[in-house]
Amino acid sequence: MIKADFHMHSYFSGDSTEPTENMIAYSIKKGLEHICFTEHMDYDFPYETCDGMTPWIFDLNVDSYLYELIKLREAYKGKMDIGFGIEIGMLDSCLDKNKKLINDYDFDFVIASSHICDNMDPWYPRFWEIHDHKEAIRLYFEDELRFINTYDDYDVYGHLDYITRYIPAKGKNTESPYEYEDFKDIIDEVLKAIIKNGKGIEINTSGLRPERACPASNPIPEIVKRYKELGGEIITVGADAHKAEHVAYEFDKAEEILRAAGFKGYHIFKKRKPYFKEF
Repeated sequence: MIKADFHMHSYFSGDSTEPTENMIAYSIKKGLEHICFTEHMDYDFPYETCDGMTPWIFDLNVDSYLYELIKLREAYKGKMDIGFGIEIGMLDSCLDKNKKLINDYDFDFVIASSHICDNMDPWYPRFWEIHDHKEAIRLYFEDELRFINTYDDYDVYGHLDYITRYIPAKGKNTESPYEYEDFKDIIDEVLKAIIKNGKGIEINTSGLRPERACPASNPIPEIVKRYKELGGEIITVGADAHKAEHVAYEFDKAEEILRAAGFKGYHIFKKRKPYFKEF
């Protein structure tokens, strides 16, 4: 059983309104032992490309966030192990800002994530109207590879195929949001670079939620399996919950995917160090 959710957001993230205590209470209800808040900090987010939609502001007040977590750790001592984490957005323009932020605070866990492709978040429907799907997916993985080769102050790279979470249903494979074989070459390069640098990946279950056009984990099982085949060891599990009811979402499915890939367990982080947990 997976007893740690290491990717969640509260009202400290621009795209959530959920109180931290609600997230903790639901985590206890789900039988978790370890959680880590990973609030968003996306420097230089291209708000001008939001296609007329009201943008979320991903500018985290880290001091307020840390102050609240210190109080919560005391309040839930012995009931829940609460990690102080962050999810940093990766753009060429903000890598130095990310590094300074990480050096300024004593985080337990740092997720590096690509949320932008061609200066636009693929969450916005217009992204898919103006981009060829295959070209956009390849560009996304190429961007990830560049970031992985130039920036190393993180612990795991988040939802490796995030871009595919929002592909419209039309024309998609009914069992997978994209064809893995079409991108196997660049995906292998990404995975090899992560492993070479001593970093890890996560299995993110947000993509399995029913509102997705084609529900699938991020990354898809084929990538998790390939990561293991290439020698990857460090892997965390997170539901990417922005609401309490999504905490530990489909963790049974995540365990199934991990076991099928050959993993005997998963990892948690404390003070930026990975610790292995058996299922």
